[in-house]
Amino acid sequence: MSTTGDVRLPRAARTKAASSHPILSLVGRRLALGVLTLFLVSVVIFFATQVLPGNAAYAVLGQHATPERVAELEKQLHLDEPVYVQYWDWISGLFQGNLGNSFSNGDPVSELVGPRIANSAVLVLLAGAIGTFIGVGLGMLAARRRDGILDNILSVIALAVTALPEFVVAIGLVMLFASLALHILPGTSFIPPGVSPWANPSLLVLPVATLVIVIVPYIFRMMRGAMIEALESDYVEMAKLKGVSRRRVMLVHALPNSIAPTIQVIGLNLLYLAGGIVVVEYVFAYPGLGAGLVDAVSSRDIPTIQFITLVLAAFYVFMNILTDVVALLASPRRRLPRA
Repeated sequence: MSTTGDVRLPRAARTKAASSHPILSLVGRRLALGVLTLFLVSVVIFFATQVLPGNAAYAVLGQHATPERVAELEKQLHLDEPVYVQYWDWISGLFQGNLGNSFSNGDPVSELVGPRIANSAVLVLLAGAIGTFIGVGLGMLAARRRDGILDNILSVIALAVTALPEFVVAIGLVMLFASLALHILPGTSFIPPGVSPWANPSLLVLPVATLVIVIVPYIFRMMRGAMIEALESDYVEMAKLKGVSRRRVMLVHALPNSIAPTIQVIGLNLLYLAGGIVVVEYVFAYPGLGAGLVDAVSSRDIPTIQFITLVLAAFYVFMNILTDVVALLASPRRRLPRA
């Protein structure tokens, strides 16, 4: 009997320890899956770029290059080695901070991509913060005046905007504020190399506004639905019967219990911005990751393609982990340790 008790107690203790820290458990699982995901993505990225049509040496030298010159450049770029050897050199170089050199101009990939990461991060963070604030605020306002005129108008507008592609919104804003109607904002957002995006904030207005308009309807609709469900719950009815003010009911009782699903949508929209930003950057000639990826694909600059794609994949993994953790923290019943 004593032996059985000794075996069961450690198991119970381990189970209790694992379940008493849901956040740590979640982060641990997500990190493990994230590392595995990034490894698989790196394999897919590398081998996918190897089967791109054309030849990297020809892309660098031009179509009129001699076979001897092409063979010499392939040897310099290690393109004549087996694919698995090239993959090992690439992935080990990433861990050592050696991202390789661009096939287009020979510059280090880090010098080419680093400023673009900063430029795109400015757009994503600004659009995400502004879009979240507007979407959550409008969702709460519509839920408070459910089935009213304002609610119906906002719902119809949100539904209509979701049907518009990014480039349509971008071109519409350019026509309205930079060309046909008004001339108060620049129609392009080109930032010279070495210049911070904050040096001329007017260049950011139209790209950020485009992304905000695209993501707000999704956040608005989720916040409205979650808030309406919370306002119809028993605990809110009890608060109303106790004489709690309507504003306190919205902010203290309904909002904390409706924000968790909205956080998931906010995270998905930030992930969307990382990929959908390609079109917006192209329309406004904004020097970010999206435009850099388009240029790299056009010139078959394999090291740049590989690194930018891996950066986007890492951002996806990070945002998924962050969204899950924040959603867990926003759910009082799920974030508390279990007995």
